[in-house]
Amino acid sequence: MAAEIVNPRNDSGTEGAPEEPFDPVFALHRGGKMAIQATVPLRDKDDLSLAYTPGVAKVCTAIAEQPELVHDYTWKSQVVAVVTDGTAVLGLGDIGPEASLPVMEGKAILFKQFGGVDAVPIALATTDTDEIVETVVRLAPSFGGVNLEDISAPRCFEIERRLQERLDIPVFHDDQHGTAIVTLAALRNAAKLTGRSLGDLRAVISGAGAAGVAIAKFLLEAGLGDVAVADRKGIVSRDREDLTDVKREIADLTNKAGISGTLESALAGADVFIGVSGGTVPEAAVASMAPNAFVFAMANPTPEVHPDVAHKYAAVVATGRSDYPNQINNVLAFPGIFAGALQVRASRITEGMKIAAANAIADVVGDQLAADCVIPSPFDERVAPAVATAVAAAARAEGVARR
Repeated sequence: MAAEIVNPRNDSGTEGAPEEPFDPVFALHRGGKMAIQATVPLRDKDDLSLAYTPGVAKVCTAIAEQPELVHDYTWKSQVVAVVTDGTAVLGLGDIGPEASLPVMEGKAILFKQFGGVDAVPIALATTDTDEIVETVVRLAPSFGGVNLEDISAPRCFEIERRLQERLDIPVFHDDQHGTAIVTLAALRNAAKLTGRSLGDLRAVISGAGAAGVAIAKFLLEAGLGDVAVADRKGIVSRDREDLTDVKREIADLTNKAGISGTLESALAGADVFIGVSGGTVPEAAVASMAPNAFVFAMANPTPEVHPDVAHKYAAVVATGRSDYPNQINNVLAFPGIFAGALQVRASRITEGMKIAAANAIADVVGDQLAADCVIPSPFDERVAPAVATAVAAAARAEGVARR
């Protein structure tokens, strides 16, 4: 059934029409959530001659002669393209480019609000991998970085890889890496709270899409003891013959314990559950986890394990929702990551930069560490600057910084 469309301001203009209910969500979105604003004055002909002709020609000529000056005399070094094809929007799925725009606008204003980074939403009218790559490559001269958003798996993996190979600016698929970074930050602090290290933990991830695959790889890179990934058909393991190329890679990298079968059976004795798939995990499976387990049930709006159930058995519970403690929210990562990368004109975002971001997020918690506070609030003003500083330092250390 189609979504009900309401007129939030009751301004249909139809005389005698019944009054429709006011909806604050539609009211907030009317006209969009962002605008372009000039940063220089245009008060008179002198201002105009400096900002546009004839003065602008002098700047154009200088950039033509020394291309690196584009970073100093245009907005390139402080603006990100937020690019989608509308195929994996929130939990709504493939809703198309136009319907994705409210989310892309939202992402753009989060960049600005939390990281001081300007961002432009770009929704593409194609789902063809080659066309997306070629389009972004042609747009890239205007931007200092590319944030890929809500592009369905497995295409998102290839698109990100090919773009980073062809561009000399950071390309970052937030659904993968932002989620993984914030998850690692929360997991580090949960382990610290319970006197364990990442190497002591065995995790089970529900979901083998973009987020699940990225989280599994990233946690192993950071030193997690073991992790098994489950899709709709059960644990992704080498004995399965129905795996995609991406899932075959995951089967080779994960599941040292050699577990096969269902998600529920894998949870027996596991230390960590990470949910990025939706669905529901039976309470009995949660009860079978190891003592002092962690349940990160991040599906929105309905977590895979309801927090009330999780708290019966887990030492630390996290969700993707803002109305419960320990929200695993990507806004803790991407604004600061791009702010740091742009600050040093990084050519890419490396694994070391991602780990530095996760550590910075975890460290912000500091003395506040508790079962209901293993991750900072998205509104903690310390987060983005700490992440930016850590990412910039890591970029310099890894040789991808250009200033």
